[in-house]
Amino acid sequence: MLKIAFHPIYRHPLPEGHRFPMIKYDLLPQQLMYEGTCSAGNFFEPEIPNDKYILAVHEADYFYDLLNMKISPREARKIGFPLSEVLVERERIIADGTIKGCEYALEYGIAMNIAGGTHHAYTDRGEAFCLLNDQAIGARYLQKELKIGKILIVDLDVHQGNGTAQIFQQDPGVFTFSMHGSSNYPFKKETSDLDIALKKGTSDEEYLKVLKDVFPELLKEVKPEFIFYLCGVDVLATDKLGTLGLSPTGCKERDEYVLKKCRDLGIPVQCSMGGGYSKEIKVIVEAHANTFRLAQELYF
Repeated sequence: MLKIAFHPIYRHPLPEGHRFPMIKYDLLPQQLMYEGTCSAGNFFEPEIPNDKYILAVHEADYFYDLLNMKISPREARKIGFPLSEVLVERERIIADGTIKGCEYALEYGIAMNIAGGTHHAYTDRGEAFCLLNDQAIGARYLQKELKIGKILIVDLDVHQGNGTAQIFQQDPGVFTFSMHGSSNYPFKKETSDLDIALKKGTSDEEYLKVLKDVFPELLKEVKPEFIFYLCGVDVLATDKLGTLGLSPTGCKERDEYVLKKCRDLGIPVQCSMGGGYSKEIKVIVEAHANTFRLAQELYF
């Protein structure tokens, strides 16, 4: 059964000007159930995880400053959201959704988190709407608790996974792969194990050619026991914060290619949704919904 992490706190209300990206967390589960792709039984509600899982990734001073609302105004500005206790609780619960998603992926082959993909969070700070790095926390959980030896993080959000790259720079057990827009935030990139920066306006054909050239060879080289897939839909040409030129069809083909490879090789995969900022909310929801439809079609 496809298991999907969702909690009502995902749709935490924000002040005017910050609300739009959050609407998708309400609409996406509704759409999936309305069309019959999923039922209520597919969804599970994550909780607050044990602090030790977060502290395996994030520095204690930073994490406890977050919990106690002691982050400096300068650090809070980098995060981008107005800081609140509910926002920090939300990030912790998102991380638990990814941790539990790892367990479900090992059982069923794949698991999804409606939220997550908070790849701009560093060990010691947050940036760009990311406070805690959910897939990094999931990866360390697999390493420490389940003794998974080799992990591959496939980050196909339009923005480079700078926080993820920094977290695992000295960890040979986790291979970080980021394919992103060259002229997108972050403008000062970190160094992943493999970075592919794509020019502005990259089309479906160009994008998919690069992915199909690189991904199979990467799987042969890394030989991962587990994959994290950050499947942001901000690669769309309509995205307000992206610089690439993919169509919804191209975005779907990207997901289909990655998930088929994972399925065919029997590598468990945990998916976090990442970014999506097109002007029309229906475009965002439809692009994300395609990923869930493919998961059901390919695995169940």
